[in-house]
Amino acid sequence: MNTPILVDVTRLCARHLEGLHPTGIDRVTLAYLRHYRPRVRAVVRHGGRWLRLSAKGSSDILSAILETGDNGRKRIRSAVARAHLMRASRCEDCWFFNLSHSGLEDTRYGDILKRLGLRPLFFIHDLIPVVYPEYGRPGEEVRHAHRLETIRKSAGARIFNSEATRQSLHHYWAQHGIRAPGPELVAPLGCGSLPKASGQRPLADPYFVVLGTIEARKNHLLLLQIWRHWLETARNAEIVPKLVLLGRRGWECEQVLDLLERSHWLRGQVVELGPCADEEIATWLKHAQALLFPSFAEGFGLPLVEALSLGTPVIASDLPAFREAAGDVPDYLSPLDGLGWRQLIQDYLKDGPRRQAQRARMAGFRPWTWSDHFALVDAFLESQAQPGASPSKSAVQHG
Repeated sequence: MNTPILVDVTRLCARHLEGLHPTGIDRVTLAYLRHYRPRVRAVVRHGGRWLRLSAKGSSDILSAILETGDNGRKRIRSAVARAHLMRASRCEDCWFFNLSHSGLEDTRYGDILKRLGLRPLFFIHDLIPVVYPEYGRPGEEVRHAHRLETIRKSAGARIFNSEATRQSLHHYWAQHGIRAPGPELVAPLGCGSLPKASGQRPLADPYFVVLGTIEARKNHLLLLQIWRHWLETARNAEIVPKLVLLGRRGWECEQVLDLLERSHWLRGQVVELGPCADEEIATWLKHAQALLFPSFAEGFGLPLVEALSLGTPVIASDLPAFREAAGDVPDYLSPLDGLGWRQLIQDYLKDGPRRQAQRARMAGFRPWTWSDHFALVDAFLESQAQPGASPSKSAVQHG
């Protein structure tokens, strides 16, 4: 099929212009842009208008987003400015991808899709803002509920990163008496977007890594309390490893920030690096004793799979999405079990039997690749293009 695929790249453009590193959600959009690049026509919501870029404008924006270069911001601004001069046109029966939830809180979003004659496809990453509103920004629960309503009313196709996310959506809709039409696909995220790690250790001392935005849901507080108590009670000859935090500071995490900024025990022992480039992330993960992932809720958990693919063990919360992505390879614990986490971390520091057992299990681990992911997605899109394809087929599950 050579039909153009329209992709909403508003969020990616905005983040690129602000100089922000890609999040997990952004990585998904970038993977789709790479895979469908020859067919992509970019759509940017700007100045109250939906701008469908020409083939050249789309090429310029994709080059700016996907490739390195000093003029990326200029190319994005120029392409958007040119698009303002073009007259909007319908694209009957074209696929329209929203891969990031961006803009779906606007109640007019679905109406515009219908007016333009587009076939929407939505990538659903998680339902955390409506299932766990206590972990989100103020007002995010309402915004996410509007996004889910846009998806429901549009009756478009839906792709989920995990069966856990799909079940979460259907449970949420059932609670509200909703049965939504539209074809569905579960397609686990691919691994392999990180570049090759450097062979040189970033720290001579042993260390553990936490990767993700510092927010209450990620449960950094548990680890900081463990490290503080460990340092306070350590005997003279005892080695306490470094704890390395990769990710920007988020919202409503005052207790974590207080410990980072004011605890004398943690100073110099907890290394906060903030957002990092992919090359740095790969290197920090590669040489760590383990990735620590004590989250209360996740839709998928791409860092877990990326760590395992680099040969780095993982200690993680016992979440359905994690088990779906990595099976029984990691060591799983309750995110509330502070003593259990402390004991496992001490074992992994010494390369004890628990760490060695996981390394043995890792020998049989094969992560999903983006090729695996898109083999499912391509077949899914093809099936929807066939005459008589059912728009209400319940779910296609893989994993």
